[in-house]
Amino acid sequence: MPTDCISYQESNYFSRLIVDYLDKKTETQSLYHRFPSLENFRSQIDEKAAHFSTANRNTLATVLEKQYASTAVSEATLQNIALLKNENTFTVTTGHQLNLFTGPLYFLYKIVSAINLAKELKAAYPTDHFVPVYWMATEDHDFEEINYFNFRNKKIKWNRDSSGPVGRLSTEGLDSVFDVFSKELGIGHNAEYLRQLFKNAYLKHSNLADATRFLANELFREQGLVIIDGDSEALKREFIPYVKRELLEQVAFQKVTETSVLLKTYNIQVNPREINLFYIEDGLRERIVFENGGYIVNGTSRRFTTEEILDELERYPEKFSPNVIMRPLYQEVILPNLAYIGGGGELAYWLELKSFFEASNVPFPMLVLRNSVVLATPKQAHKADQLGLTWADLFQKQHDLIDAKTKSLSAFTLDFSEQKTHLEQQFSKLREMAAKTDASFIGAVAAQEKKQLKGLDNLEKRLLKAEKRNHQEQLSRITALQNELFPNLSLQERTANFSEFYLEHGTNLLTELFRQLQPLEQDFPVLIV
Repeated sequence: MPTDCISYQESNYFSRLIVDYLDKKTETQSLYHRFPSLENFRSQIDEKAAHFSTANRNTLATVLEKQYASTAVSEATLQNIALLKNENTFTVTTGHQLNLFTGPLYFLYKIVSAINLAKELKAAYPTDHFVPVYWMATEDHDFEEINYFNFRNKKIKWNRDSSGPVGRLSTEGLDSVFDVFSKELGIGHNAEYLRQLFKNAYLKHSNLADATRFLANELFREQGLVIIDGDSEALKREFIPYVKRELLEQVAFQKVTETSVLLKTYNIQVNPREINLFYIEDGLRERIVFENGGYIVNGTSRRFTTEEILDELERYPEKFSPNVIMRPLYQEVILPNLAYIGGGGELAYWLELKSFFEASNVPFPMLVLRNSVVLATPKQAHKADQLGLTWADLFQKQHDLIDAKTKSLSAFTLDFSEQKTHLEQQFSKLREMAAKTDASFIGAVAAQEKKQLKGLDNLEKRLLKAEKRNHQEQLSRITALQNELFPNLSLQERTANFSEFYLEHGTNLLTELFRQLQPLEQDFPVLIV
C-alpha cells in the first residue's frame, strides 16, 4: 500500500483559519496556548500535572470502571484505566457524535490519530503514560445528524422520533436497519464480521451510548482505547463550580465574545449564548435562559429563582448539560488531558475558547488537526497515471481541474494573457497621447480598452469551451475518477462509511491506517488499498 500526499494547506479542503493556524501565522498565535510539537508536550505535561488532583483521578477511574462493567474489556484498556489513577498518566482525546455504525469514515481517522499520538508521546517521554480517549457525544440531541450512514452510495437510515440526549435513546427499531444493511453486505468473511458487529452493537444493547461503546471497543480495544461518557452524575459533580459561575456570571459569553473580535477576518464557527447550558429532564434537553431575574428552561414551564437553580445544581448536577462552548471546558476539568484531536471545524471553535479557559483557571490543551486520508484502489491509481494526473491535480476544485487539463491537452495556447498585455500597452500609449492633446478623450480610451479586454476574455472562454468539446472523452474520464475519489465533490471521509472499505480489505484497513497516520505531521496522504 504505497502512499502519496500533499499538505493540508494545499488540499483546498480547510478554512483560512485552519491553514493560518497550521502555518502559525501571527494572527492566530493569541488563540492557542502551545502549538502541538513533541517538544512542547513537556511543558503541557507539567502544567496539567499541577492542575489535576488525585481525587479527580480516582473519580475518573471509578466512573470508567462502572461504564465498562458490562463490556468485554481488553487487558490494554483495563491497564490504561488503572493507570489514570497515577499522577504521571495523561490523556489525548478525540470526540465524536454517536453516528449510526460510526457514520463517516473520519471516525476511524480521529481515533487512530489519538492512539498513534499516545504511542508517539510514550516514545518521547517514557517515564510518563499516555492514554488515548474517545469522548462519546452522548448528550447531543441532534438526532437527524447521526441517524444514518452511507454504504456504497446508499443511505441506510434509522427512522424514528427522538428528543433529549441521544446517548439515552433506546435502540428499539434498529432490527429493521440491520435487515437492510445485512442484505447490502452480501457474502464472505468480512461481510459476516460486519454483520455480527452491527448486530451485537445495536441489537444486544438497550441504548445508543452502550451500543456505540461496544462498537468502538470492538474496533480499538486491543490498542488500549478508553471510551468515556460524560453523561455522569459523578463527573458532573466535579464540574459544579464552573456551572455555578456560568449561571451567575456568564463568563463564557464575555470571553468568547471578546475573542470573536480577534477572529473578525475569519468565519466564526460558533457564537456563545448568555448561558451556555442545557437542562435535561424527562427525555428533553433544552436551553437554560436568564429572564426577568430568574432562570427558565426554554420551551417549558420550568422556572427557577437563583437560589432554586443553585440548589438544583447541587442536588442533581447530572441535569445540567454543557453546550458546544462549555463542553470543552467540562472535558478538560474531568480529564488529565494534554491535547484535543479534531477536524477543521472543531478546532475552529476551540480556537475561540482560550481566554475563557484562562478566566476559568483550566489549562488550555494543545489542538491537533486529526489525520485525513483519501483511500484509492490500485485501479484508480493506474487510471490517474494513464490520464496524466497527479494526486495534487485530483485535489483541485473540479472546474479548475478541467480548465487546467483542457489547456494542457490543447495543441495551442488557450491563455490570451500575452495578447491582453500587448493590448494594455497599446492603450497606455493612447492615454499618453490623449493627455497631451485632449484630456477629455481619456474616458473614451478607457472605455474602449475595457471593451476590447472584455472581448478577449469572451474569445478565450469560447475557445476553452470548444476545446473541452474536442477533448470531451478524456475530460469525462478525469471527472469520473475525481467523482469516485471525492464523492459529491467533497472529501471521501465525510461521506463514505468504513464498512465498504472493511468489506474489501478487512483488518488490513486498520493496520495500514495505524502504520501510515502521523498526527503531528501536516500531510494529507493518499493510501493505495
